[in-house]
Amino acid sequence: MDDDRFDGMYMNLAGSVGGIDPLLDSFFGFLRRKTDFFAGAADSSMPRNKVLEAFQKNQERANEDAREKAAKDKKRKEEELKRKQRIEDEKLAKQKMEESRIEDITESEPAQKASDGSSSKSGDAAASGEGEEKKEGDDGEGTGIVPVDNGAVHDRYRWTQSLQDLNVYIPVPAGTKAKHLKIDIRKKGLTATVQGQAPVLDADLFATVKLEDCFWSVEDDTTSGGRLVSITLSKMNQMEWWKHVCVGEPEINTQKVEPENSKLSDLDGDTRQTVEKMMYDQRQKAAGLPTADEQSKQDMLKKFMESHPEMDFSKAKIC
Repeated sequence: MDDDRFDGMYMNLAGSVGGIDPLLDSFFGFLRRKTDFFAGAADSSMPRNKVLEAFQKNQERANEDAREKAAKDKKRKEEELKRKQRIEDEKLAKQKMEESRIEDITESEPAQKASDGSSSKSGDAAASGEGEEKKEGDDGEGTGIVPVDNGAVHDRYRWTQSLQDLNVYIPVPAGTKAKHLKIDIRKKGLTATVQGQAPVLDADLFATVKLEDCFWSVEDDTTSGGRLVSITLSKMNQMEWWKHVCVGEPEINTQKVEPENSKLSDLDGDTRQTVEKMMYDQRQKAAGLPTADEQSKQDMLKKFMESHPEMDFSKAKIC
């Protein structure tokens, strides 16, 4: 079973020693100096077998993760194609409507001028007012580029987000290791540099992050054949959508962000109980039945009536 409690510690250690190879050498050196892993083995092959067993188990998990990631990437690309097609269809439909409206105005304009010049002016004013209302409506839909996976795809990196976290993905050449990278995550700043290149990101973050929950890694990219730097930022305010990763980067239209569907099993006890009650009340109202609170009041009145048969409850009402 994976245990992610020590991920932050491992990432800091890997950064300190300069990559995976020095990290493994340091770990086995610790086993040699501070434990009986090597010296206390009954069979000289046992330490090697233990290492191979742990390696094989995690290799299988890595292959499974790679397959799942490839499937998710494929699904993401298909959804992005559908989204782009939908946007293109909407643009074409809007363009046709505009062309049709212009044709109608052009055809009716001579007749309006011949009959009454003031009518033409009124029509122009009305058209202008309509345009202003439309512009205000567009402003009400927010500004910025259309989000992709609630983030954006740029020339040198892409990013996605949930309400809790933000992920940055930077493609790097095959053979790139942790020692070739400079990833500096600050409370409200981020620097991401590949050795020998200009920084991909080097600026203030859109908002503050929880440093203790932020981490990064470099892994193989099955889609491109190269490698991929994955940076996870844990938001301090987990009720806010970010417009961009760093200040100065292109902004997305946060009003077009699509919140992920939460599972009841992912919620804490109190929140889950509240959500389940809301769902129950909605079903009851749709069926014309009392909500949980109303049913509770009815049950209390019924018990009280049974305990006091001598009282007249004919005019009793539930408030």
